[in-house]
Amino acid sequence: MEEDDKIIKTCPECGSTNLIRDSERAEITCLNCGLVISERMTDPGPEWRAFNPEQKEKRTRVGAPMTLTIHDKGLSTIIDWRDKDIYGKDLTPRKRAQVYRLRKWQRRVRISDATERNLAFALQEVERITSQLGLPKSVHEEAALIYRRAVEEKLVRGRSIESMAAASVYAACRRYNIPRTLDEITKVARVGKKDIGRSYRFMAKELIKKINPTSPVEYIPRLVSQLGLVGDVQTYAKMIVDVAKDVGLTSGRGPIGVAAAAIYISSVILNEKKTQREIAAVAGVTEVTIRNRYKELTEKILIDIPI
Repeated sequence: MEEDDKIIKTCPECGSTNLIRDSERAEITCLNCGLVISERMTDPGPEWRAFNPEQKEKRTRVGAPMTLTIHDKGLSTIIDWRDKDIYGKDLTPRKRAQVYRLRKWQRRVRISDATERNLAFALQEVERITSQLGLPKSVHEEAALIYRRAVEEKLVRGRSIESMAAASVYAACRRYNIPRTLDEITKVARVGKKDIGRSYRFMAKELIKKINPTSPVEYIPRLVSQLGLVGDVQTYAKMIVDVAKDVGLTSGRGPIGVAAAAIYISSVILNEKKTQREIAAVAGVTEVTIRNRYKELTEKILIDIPI
């Protein structure tokens, strides 16, 4: 069949939209009835093959893809910092001075006005925070997008770049359901918790509109892993949190405190005991918080704790 695979959306036999594109066989197949709809898919990849990273780097003829994490979206060129020519030989002192001047003017040209200068500094701060927290690239891109939208809506005026950048990272974590508390972001940010929280609330009100509250379940896998507990503790802790949510014990309480208390209860029941101090140190909460949540959970859910 010579039909373009891009315009095929439904199966002509059964009308299903559940299609699979097999690039190895160059076929489009319906998963419902098994009909091969197209058997001559166009290969959008390069005409060359590479068997190692060096070959791939030599044969590719395009640059890096566009990215929101750079103020100019990665479309401008950069003069390399190494003072070498195309053959890898060192430049002469005269050429080195000339390249130094070119490199300096090229940096100035890339950042032409105050908005680009603001974006360049803020996106570097976003990259630094996401890197130190070990966040995935998707969160990095989302945080950059949120900050760009804040600049477009003129929300950054009168507020520090550092607080808005940190608030963007926190908002991106909330949007992708990645468990990072405001305290964790404050540890690597260059501003205080109060400033980040104020910037985040303002941004959420004016720009993001709706973000679902963080669930204690999202913190449990990370805390269990850091504490070196077995998988059964994680499963049991999630069950406790689910029951607590049904009876309304998680509403109005810090999610990481509830998660820490559920892990403590699970570790005691399964004889994988960890002290409240150890769990509090990993979770970043006080022992008093864990004790309070522990009392609420054991009393209102009626959990039997072995002595």
